[in-house]
Amino acid sequence: MTTAEIFKTPIFLAPMAGVTDTAFRILVRELTDGGQNLLMFSEMVSAIGVHYRSEKTLAMLETITEERPTAIQLFGSNPTICAEAAAYVENLGSAAVIDFNSGCPAPKIVKNGEGSALMKNPVLLEKILSAIKKAVSLPVSVKFRLGYDSENINAVEIAKRAESAGVDFIAVHGRTREQFYSGAADWEEIAKVKAAVKIPVIANGDVRDFDSLDKILSTTKADAVMIGRAAQGNPWIINRLLKYFLTGEKLPPPTLNERAEVMRRHLEKIIRYKGEHVGIREMRAHAAWYTKGLTGGAELRNLFNRAESADDFLQIIALMNVN
Repeated sequence: MTTAEIFKTPIFLAPMAGVTDTAFRILVRELTDGGQNLLMFSEMVSAIGVHYRSEKTLAMLETITEERPTAIQLFGSNPTICAEAAAYVENLGSAAVIDFNSGCPAPKIVKNGEGSALMKNPVLLEKILSAIKKAVSLPVSVKFRLGYDSENINAVEIAKRAESAGVDFIAVHGRTREQFYSGAADWEEIAKVKAAVKIPVIANGDVRDFDSLDKILSTTKADAVMIGRAAQGNPWIINRLLKYFLTGEKLPPPTLNERAEVMRRHLEKIIRYKGEHVGIREMRAHAAWYTKGLTGGAELRNLFNRAESADDFLQIIALMNVN
């Protein structure tokens, strides 16, 4: 898949740990008109885990036809091990892109010198990206933040180093690691990144609707937009924003019945790929997002949190239906 092909569908679903698994990626694709070529990003996968052939890690590399093309996102801090993991992924034959995470703010990731911690060491990050690029023939991308904290905004430097390393495109979240997900995303800083490099730039942060899509694109001049938390419990958003971007049409939000039906489809998929025991427990979080803002949503969430089986879930979903 070439970079030009990737950016023909320029509204992307961001990789989110515990959210964008196979079930969710397939669901988003099914709900997206013309989404067959939409690049789907995996949850982040440990390069160290690949190196040691961790069963749990290798399972995260498994993709199926219905979710491809897929970008596999790796994280790590050792150039050799990251390059080795990238080559292993490419040899599996199912990935369309190798993406690298240098933006995750989670303490357990940062503590190991990975994710956002790499923004404090631009030289090492460049070495990692260069090693990955040399190890594979697939397109390589990287996702990062504005900087580690407000005193160290260095996204432009990171972007230039990524470009120098041969990276094919980049995604920038408009917050620092210190912010996590608080405050407003700084789109002006993303604009500086876009102006500094020639490779395509994906803007990420606070895009929730048609107006914010217009504003982030006009402010940043980015080539595409990546949607993260706004997609939680809202897998329709990629289709709605993509349709608007391409045609100007503003599709209406889903009805309550449509929401209930997609929850059923999501439940079926997550159980299919993870089994009922794990699937039910993970679906509880999704159910909380699906019901956020609904009348009676708190009561529904209480019921979902006590659900122990697929039948329990389906009975609760049935309560959402309206005629």
